[in-house]
Amino acid sequence: MKIVIAPDSFKENLTSMQVATCIEKGIKKVLPKARCIKVPMADGGEGTVQSLVDATGGRMIKKQVVGPLGKKTRASYGILGDGTTAVIEMAEASGLPLVPRHKRNPLKATTYGTGELIIDAINKGATTIIIGLGGSATVDGGAGMAQALGVRFLDSGGRSIKAHLGGGLLDRIRDIDISAVDRRIKKTKFIIASDVTNPLCGKTGAARVFGPQKGATPVMVKTLDRNLKHYADLIKQQLKKDVIKQKGAGAAGGLGAGLLAFTHARMKRGVDLVVEITGLKKHLKGADLVITGEGRVDFQTAFGKTPAGVAKAARACKVPCIAIGGSLADDARGVFVHGIAGLESAAARDMDLATALANSRKHLEFAGERVIRLLLIGKGLAKKR
Repeated sequence: MKIVIAPDSFKENLTSMQVATCIEKGIKKVLPKARCIKVPMADGGEGTVQSLVDATGGRMIKKQVVGPLGKKTRASYGILGDGTTAVIEMAEASGLPLVPRHKRNPLKATTYGTGELIIDAINKGATTIIIGLGGSATVDGGAGMAQALGVRFLDSGGRSIKAHLGGGLLDRIRDIDISAVDRRIKKTKFIIASDVTNPLCGKTGAARVFGPQKGATPVMVKTLDRNLKHYADLIKQQLKKDVIKQKGAGAAGGLGAGLLAFTHARMKRGVDLVVEITGLKKHLKGADLVITGEGRVDFQTAFGKTPAGVAKAARACKVPCIAIGGSLADDARGVFVHGIAGLESAAARDMDLATALANSRKHLEFAGERVIRLLLIGKGLAKKR
């Protein structure tokens, strides 16, 4: 049998490659001669860089950058196996986990460090840069990132604003000077990996929907939304780019808007992008089965998450798809109408989270074995073995 193993990472526990390796061990206990193809997957969020680096034989790069609140932090990004494609998760440099809960303040938080990662990737030969949006601590419209690329934001006195821009300073901007932007930016292909379709401003915009989870009070939300509109109006007037209503512009606190305004970026659903880069459909040709999974499978899994993307690709190749979850929610059966033919839980019994995490490798191996044994019964092959 040819079996493709294409799971997401199990967040804060195992990378997607580690998950795939555990499942493969379980399969091999039943079918030692099975041809297992491991394809690490992700959906554009946490774990995307590691998955794509593993899938393409790339390498990880570490860089010291400016964190969300201005302090230096170590951030990682990946160079894929082709040597010219970089993958950056903006949360590495500008993410909410980098800010202690009591210090979260989107009026001050900046994406400057994400811009530094972009420049470093170009310095290392990247001509295509994929940026995963999600988990940001910021609502700065990508202005901090733009500063790192060389954009100068001028105040009412014509002076360049030297501070790393956060959402609370956007109303000071009166002019945008792009004359000093790194010339290589125009020649670089930018792809935004995001499933967020929120616009920059308004009721479903970056400030109102995502601001509170980043520490914004109701008063802050109003300020941030007003400042983002001012910022977008200037971009439209001076750069002739209308980002205010564009779908996805509100992703990562408006970083989507900043990338659309200051680079030639295009947006793509995260999981579709990963399916394309990993060559998943090529691997699925002639396969008998594909096994996918994620840390928790629930009804939301069907909407843009990794298992749904894998199932979509499997359906196109007429390959049955089974998902293994670290746990299964009561509403997980909703994924069946979206192309996932079967579900299995890594946890074979009730247990607390700490126990599940500590024994996850063993549990995944056993789950892989159970899936194959059930499959053989279904195929009427168990007695033949």
